Amino acid sequence: MYRFLLTRQWVILTLLGLVLIPVMIKLGFWQFHRHQHKVAQNAQIARNLAATPVPVTELAAVGRTLPHGDMWRRVTATGTYDTAHEVVVRQRTAADEQTIGYYVLTPLVLADGKAVVVNRGWIPAGDDLTKFPHVPAAPTGTVTVTGRMMVDETTAVSGIKDTKGLPPRQVMLINSRQQAKRVGRPMLGGYIEQTAPRTKDNSPELVPEPDHDSIGPHMAYAVQWWLFAAAVPVGWVVLVRRERRDRQTAAAREASEAAQPARTEPAEQAGAVSAPTEPGAGDGEPVARTAGAPD
Repeated sequence: MYRFLLTRQWVILTLLGLVLIPVMIKLGFWQFHRHQHKVAQNAQIARNLAATPVPVTELAAVGRTLPHGDMWRRVTATGTYDTAHEVVVRQRTAADEQTIGYYVLTPLVLADGKAVVVNRGWIPAGDDLTKFPHVPAAPTGTVTVTGRMMVDETTAVSGIKDTKGLPPRQVMLINSRQQAKRVGRPMLGGYIEQTAPRTKDNSPELVPEPDHDSIGPHMAYAVQWWLFAAAVPVGWVVLVRRERRDRQTAAAREASEAAQPARTEPAEQAGAVSAPTEPGAGDGEPVARTAGAPD
């Protein structure tokens, strides 16, 4: 009855289903873990943004990678801007996440001679991307900056290619180690994403606070993958039962067609017997009766 399962078509179909089930389950857990990561990240962002600002030197140090748990912590830094070593970061979007422009990076020199990179905000790209754009001037004299502490960008983490041969004073990544080589001054690890003081109308547009309310569709995707995994064996059973039913119907039809000639043969033979003829009639033709002739 189920011998058709040994055919090549059904063996391949069964093996394919056995492969798809664990793959779909794994993809579901992958999306579930992404959901958990997003939830944990949102909680960390909310917690760090609500914390009281601390001096930048409490979190960052020269040659030290900023711990992931300190990302988005609010810090303060007091010093003077080194505008001579100011650079812009290419291909960055404004708050609307559509308009392409630059981030403005300016080293802030602290009282001890060390510096920290400050992302002063976003400016539009302009028409000529081969030249250093017009950048609103940074405040002069001693300033105190408040902002969010961020980890240095790398190609591996950000996915941004560190393109070489760019126009002067233009970079692709915000990286304190790269800036330390350019400036020739010790740089604290990480950088500050400025939030205060608020900029004027002609100053760079401050980077908006990261979204920490949305958790994304990852949990829904995880449930979908698990439903797909459960549907594979159910679909396999449905297909097997349908194939069995179709084969039984076809077999019954063939048996009925094979028995049909055997049932009609006696009737055909009975219909082939001719009417009785009179004795002496030639060629088996019936003799015409004469009216009034005795039988």
